[in-house]
Amino acid sequence: QVQLVESGGGLVQDGDSLRLSCAASGRTFSSYSLGWFRQAPGKEREFVAGIGWSSGSSYYADSVRGRATISRDNAKNTVYFQMNSLKPEDTAVYYCAARRSTTGNVIYVYTREYDYWGQGTQVTVSS
Repeated sequence: QVQLVESGGGLVQDGDSLRLSCAASGRTFSSYSLGWFRQAPGKEREFVAGIGWSSGSSYYADSVRGRATISRDNAKNTVYFQMNSLKPEDTAVYYCAARRSTTGNVIYVYTREYDYWGQGTQVTVSS
């Protein structure tokens, strides 16, 4: 069982930066693929970024590519999501997700592919 706890959300201005953190419990964190998703009011949860357990592989949704970075620190059991040049359309609840993976460079982009979810952290970008 893995428990995930997100932090770092808040109210920011258009153009600001923000770093979200997700701390995980469990002794096998290094063998999990991780992802960040977001859900805006009235919309479905969508993938924004993922990272394999090898750390060398990552993938981003078009909506954030070029202004976001996902990273992980296996020693701290934590995954990070740095977003720059935030826009009002980035406003959403952000969730981290995890699943065990036997392949280090595979990125999972669908919600159904993940087994564990955090409770979410609200990010609001004002114009």
